[in-house]
Formats: sequence, C-alpha cells, structure tokens
Amino acid sequence: MELQQLRYVVAVAETSSFTRAAERCLVVQSALSHQVARLERELGARLFERTSRRVRLTHAGEAFLPAARQCLDAAERAAAEVASAVGEIRGRLAVGVIPTVAAVDVPAALHSFHQRCPQVRIDLRVGPSEQLVEQVKDGVLELAFLGLPVTARPRGVESRPLAQDRLVAVVAPDHRLAGESEIELARLADEAFVDLPAGTAGRAQSDQAFAAAGVHREVAFEVTTVDLMMIRLVRQGLCVALLPSNYAPDLTGVVTIPVRDAPERIEHLVWTRATLSPAATAFLTALDIAVDGATRGQPTTPGWPAAPRWDGEGRPA
Repeated sequence: MELQQLRYVVAVAETSSFTRAAERCLVVQSALSHQVARLERELGARLFERTSRRVRLTHAGEAFLPAARQCLDAAERAAAEVASAVGEIRGRLAVGVIPTVAAVDVPAALHSFHQRCPQVRIDLRVGPSEQLVEQVKDGVLELAFLGLPVTARPRGVESRPLAQDRLVAVVAPDHRLAGESEIELARLADEAFVDLPAGTAGRAQSDQAFAAAGVHREVAFEVTTVDLMMIRLVRQGLCVALLPSNYAPDLTGVVTIPVRDAPERIEHLVWTRATLSPAATAFLTALDIAVDGATRGQPTTPGWPAAPRWDGEGRPA
C-alpha cells in the first residue's frame, strides 16, 4: 500500500470520477485506474462501484476512506514535523471560522501568517459553530473560531475564550424602531425575523432569550449563514435580525439598536493537541496563545480579554 494510491482513492471519492481525479492528481487516467485496481487486489475488496454514468464508493470503500485520509494527514504532519525540526514551517494550516467572528481579524491574521510562513498551505472553512467543533474533533480542521451562548462551552476540544458581546437588533433605515437608542425584546414581538436554522447554536441563543422574556417571535426567513443575503433582506425592510454587536460595525445600509435583554455570546478559539501541526502551533504563537492554553502575552486585538480557559469537558481548568 502506497501513499500515492491513497491519494488516488481520496481523489476519486471526492470527484466521483476517475477522469476528474486523474486531472486533479496530474496523471493520466489509465495510471490512476491501474493503481486503484492494484490497491483493491491487495485489500481483497472493491472500493468503487463503476458504471458508465457514475462512480461511487462501495461499503468497503466507505470504511476505507476515513482511514486513508487519516494516513495522508499523518504523513503530511510527519513531513511538517521534520521541517520544523530543521527550522522550517511548512505543510497545511486548516482553519474554521463562523461568519460573525469579530474578536480577531482572521483574514488579516492569515495574511500576516502567510507572509511569515509562505511554505504553509492555508485552508479556510466557514460554517456554524457546532459543525466546526466536530471538524476540529475529527481532524478536518486544526483550529476554529466559534461563537456560543454564555451558557455553552466547547466540549471535547481545547478552548480559549476570546471576547464576549451582546446581540443587537438590525433593522432597515426606515424601520419604525430605527431612531430608538435602546429597546427590549418585547418591542420586536410583531416583527418577522431572519435567522439561522433551528438547532444551530446561533439560533438557539436567540430562541432561548425570547422564551425567557415571554415573547413569541416569527422566523420568516432562514439562512444557512450570516451573509449578504441576510443583510439585504433586512435592508429591504422584509425582516429584522439579531446579530453580535462586535460584528455590527461592519454592516452597511442598516441600523443597529442595542437591546437591553438580548442574549450574550462568547467567541472561542478551539483546537486539539492530538492534531496540532507545527503550522497550527506557529499560528497560535502569532496570536499570543500557547499550546497549553495560557496566553503568552496580552493580545493587541481590541475586546480580547484575559479569560480563563476550559478543559475538554467544558469545565474551568
């Protein structure tokens, strides 16, 4: 079994095509097909079902794929460790972020890191907090920036609280409440809302706050992420939103209103020691965060307090 064979299997699985997999791997299709078939003979099982219309994993292939990815990741980390031992930082840095991260300017931080470590390939994924935590646990991501209700803690990972803020109401400029200096949730009872899908951490904190205030609200629009579509819906006066106050200054064409009884959230940086590469360690160092979770110095990012860290079970360390 060879690493190149594993790369071919992963490429075929991800593209559902031997032709596209060969293009990705920069080899002719016959060579790739030959190596996959050779691996199947060695394993004694077919990894793919091949038809004239599509290629898909067999049950054996589905079982093999996660292990193949882990082997490739381990090989990449091993090469990165050797490079680190001789004074070089290379390999891959896989980072996840929520769309509303505000405690750290992630694009600027990644740019600065890339200037220092140009040999590192940076992968960035944007998604909801609960999905990013699972991807960190699974080793798909090395670290992630999350936003969770103050009552929740990241579990099964190392974590460092970054900042705490309160949600604010976001409305159109001509909205009836646009001129208010501060409101309560009850003033939003008759409004149509745009929010994340039910079951997500971002949605839960708002639902819980309205329930605690005894206020019923209607979520008329659901979006999978906080993006331009959400803001455009608000800007057109179709709905209102609750968004983190630290994120709100980046919004244009809308009005933000402090809400006295709005929920609060904490932004966290999470990682696991088991999958932390030299590149990820270097990135944490650039953010003044030690691998053991203690700060190496007070970060210059506004709103980033010196806060206690929680262990992998969500308890104060």
